[in-house]
Amino acid sequence: MTASPTPPEALFESNLPSLQKICSGKVRDLYAIDDQHMLIVTSDRLSAFDVVLPDPIPGKGRVLTAISDFWFDKTRHIIRNHIADLTLSEVLPDPVERSQVEGRAIVVKKLKALPIEAVVRGYLIGSGWKDYQATGAVCGIELAADLELADRLPEPIYTPATKAAVGDHDENISYEATVELLGEDIAAQARDTALALYRFAAEYALQRGIIIADTKFEFGLDENRQMVLIDEALTPDSSRFWPADSYRPGVSPQSFDKQYVRDYLETLDWDKTSPGPSLPEDIVRHSSEKYAEALSKLTAD
Repeated sequence: MTASPTPPEALFESNLPSLQKICSGKVRDLYAIDDQHMLIVTSDRLSAFDVVLPDPIPGKGRVLTAISDFWFDKTRHIIRNHIADLTLSEVLPDPVERSQVEGRAIVVKKLKALPIEAVVRGYLIGSGWKDYQATGAVCGIELAADLELADRLPEPIYTPATKAAVGDHDENISYEATVELLGEDIAAQARDTALALYRFAAEYALQRGIIIADTKFEFGLDENRQMVLIDEALTPDSSRFWPADSYRPGVSPQSFDKQYVRDYLETLDWDKTSPGPSLPEDIVRHSSEKYAEALSKLTAD
């Protein structure tokens, strides 16, 4: 199947000649500003099964940026985040450059990222469900024997993972492994903070008709080794968002997130390695609409 034409408003990769590009990840482009600050640009790239797909999702980067900014503000009472005081206009004074990334770029403090993803699961789905079917546990955490697909867990569980390079797959690790990587104090703080963030956000979102089934956080350390929330926060890319009004255990829920794309990809004869397949136009359009709907529901008064 040939790739659908890219709408002009979609941004697959940013190009900012006035700044030095540090790297391009699965979704974000990072630029150096000075010794203490970076610019993060959220593109419209979509990663599924740790592979960047060739078709961008128009508007996705702006939605992810708006949702992250929303949660960064809402969760300041739990943990500081990496948003800096510098404005985008100060960093990109050229209006032509700035217009390319406006609404999808944030200026952040440069921090030392922890080498793990802090994953929290509140419902039994995805790789957690497969693990449970095979072992009766999720990442070594024993669960009751009679749980169904998409069941709500009695308590959220913390299942950290290693960070994979682009094209590689993240791997679940035990909490004990994070202690070896980070030290006991930082490992415990990452676990406890991730659980606190998830509980707060899940309750808030549920009041607005969204179930946050699971999510992953990334943390960094400042110059005083104080933990800071970095990267993105509680977006449809880093979480599973389900509509609460149609949720029921035993069936795979509809979603506001890229699970819709994952479900389509599962129907293809694709080995989940790069290069990824092109997406049909209706899949791209529907995904764009679901991202926008998630933002609208979360931020509604």
